[in-house]
Amino acid sequence: MNSTQAILLAVLLLLGYAFDSADGQLARLRGGGSPAGEWLDHVVDSVKTSALHLAVLVGWYRFGDADALPGVSGDARLLVPIGFTLVAAVFFFTQILMDQLRRAHPAQAPPPAGSTRSDVLRSLVVAPTDYGLLCLVFVTFGWQQAFASLYALMLAGTTLFLLAALPKWYREASRFRKDPA
Repeated sequence: MNSTQAILLAVLLLLGYAFDSADGQLARLRGGGSPAGEWLDHVVDSVKTSALHLAVLVGWYRFGDADALPGVSGDARLLVPIGFTLVAAVFFFTQILMDQLRRAHPAQAPPPAGSTRSDVLRSLVVAPTDYGLLCLVFVTFGWQQAFASLYALMLAGTTLFLLAALPKWYREASRFRKDPA
């Protein structure tokens, strides 16, 4: 893939991301939206989340530079998109599940964080989990060594965030109690 194709790929991924974000916002602003629409949005997002990393896996297997990832030799580099597929799927599922649990137990859910200076730090900590940033990484897809390095860094950051968040989310979920029927 050349640099022009890589830029086009990143632009198309970003456009898809923008449309995905806009449809839900538009439905909420218009007072619309439905459980079926939310379900469909999550199904499409879950397919997209896995398919993107599996496409990287196939691309690296078929066309990738075996030495593109510094310090990793040969086909061992294929473990990166495989790992990213797993981490992204777990992150997506747990994030959606926590949102549903908080909605089901609003009285027991912690209040949303206020706007403080810690929001800047939080933004930096969650940056590796940001799909928009991942889309921008694809601008470098035409330069395999740069892409492989940035992609692996995104995986490392997302994995670290997930490993830190899982115990927190579990503790929060443990506080939710079934409402007496």
